Amino acid sequence: MTMNSSATVLRSAPLPNATGGPSGLAWGFVGIVAFSLTVPMTRIAVGGLSPLFIGTGRAVVAALLAALVLTLTRQPLPARPAVWARLAVVAGGVVVGFPVLTSYALGTVPAAHGAVVIAVLPAVTAVAVVLRTAERPSYAFWFFSVIGAAVVVAFVAVQGGGLGQIHMADLLLIGAVLACALGYMEGGLLSRELGSWQTISWALVLTSPLMVVLAVVALVQEPPSATPGQIAAFGYLAVVSMFLGFFAWYRGLAIGPMTTVSQIQLLQPVLTISWAALLLGEHVGTATIVGAVAVIFCAAGAVRSRDARRLQAPEPSSKATASTWWVIGNRSKARSVRSR
Repeated sequence: MTMNSSATVLRSAPLPNATGGPSGLAWGFVGIVAFSLTVPMTRIAVGGLSPLFIGTGRAVVAALLAALVLTLTRQPLPARPAVWARLAVVAGGVVVGFPVLTSYALGTVPAAHGAVVIAVLPAVTAVAVVLRTAERPSYAFWFFSVIGAAVVVAFVAVQGGGLGQIHMADLLLIGAVLACALGYMEGGLLSRELGSWQTISWALVLTSPLMVVLAVVALVQEPPSATPGQIAAFGYLAVVSMFLGFFAWYRGLAIGPMTTVSQIQLLQPVLTISWAALLLGEHVGTATIVGAVAVIFCAAGAVRSRDARRLQAPEPSSKATASTWWVIGNRSKARSVRSR
């Protein structure tokens, strides 16, 4: 890591996608597949490691990897205070806020109950993107997104035996969803400026002092007694769930459209239950299959409705269109002058 000012050109527009390269949806799907293994791996690791250490220790390991990669690639420190403030939003959401709040909440409510509340994360992420950016999805997109969120909530509620009563744990889970949505949204935007892996790396490094202190406290309070399998599960959480998975996820959000890519999260509960069946031997019944089909249909509907809007011809009177053609025209003139 060097102290030179970043030479990266800051951009607010979606990253261009090279012809033949993976789309934002493809990158997003890879990220969600990586995240979908988090719950099964946590269930394995918690047998020999304390929940506090799992939540903080994986961030410490990921931060060490991030610092190593940043140093080896000689990434310049972000020079602007505003960038560090935005990195703090990312770190507060996906490195600290979501793991800590869900850990406290799930100490008093079942995991299935927590999954019901967290299932609204795609919709909340889409709202955060709309409020923060110029993206304006179609009504059809919102219809499929809301229906998809409702299907996920109903699906997990049926699996868990119902929602139950709202209490303090629900407020903590709602806070976790809000924190994660902000972290996803701001991380996707910063990935257009710093790069996907650079964004999560700097966020991990930023929070590493706090995570180290909490991890040490966890080790003192409850010394680990993990088996090799449990250590391997913890390794997955640290290396993939907390680090590499964000490479693909933030890359997908950066390419965008962010509102569309965020809806890939609708598949995560279904994938998680599928992994639980394969790795933990949990039973998968007809309801799971029906729920999976319904969720995939809603996700596909949201994606297709957003893509259809993008294919529409822009309005001639649009200020954005006029500005775009002005920039293109100036670039063409500049190339003509240079060719002479």
